[in-house]
Amino acid sequence: MQLPPKVTDRAFARLAEIGAGDKGQALRVAVQGGGCSGFEYSISLDAPADDDLVLENDGQRVVIDEVSQPFLAGATIDFTEELIGARFTIDNPNATSSCGCGTSFAM
Repeated sequence: MQLPPKVTDRAFARLAEIGAGDKGQALRVAVQGGGCSGFEYSISLDAPADDDLVLENDGQRVVIDEVSQPFLAGATIDFTEELIGARFTIDNPNATSSCGCGTSFAM
């Protein structure tokens, strides 16, 4: 059995700050073919679909489509603020390599 992804308190707090849950939206994390390493992450605000995995905390939700779930098993979804900007990040133990931009990876 696969470990589900984890979402940090910081990521849920950021979703609350931007009012995602109040607008009926969730953070959608998906994996698509492409990018310089073979796969890339897609992160957006979206309404949950019926077949999504829903990770919820205090009315804030992160959703992952059925196809992306195996690629994100055991991953940690976080929110970071650095000098170069603030963004949602994914620490994925399944990735064997990644590119410098942090949005593309290989398995």
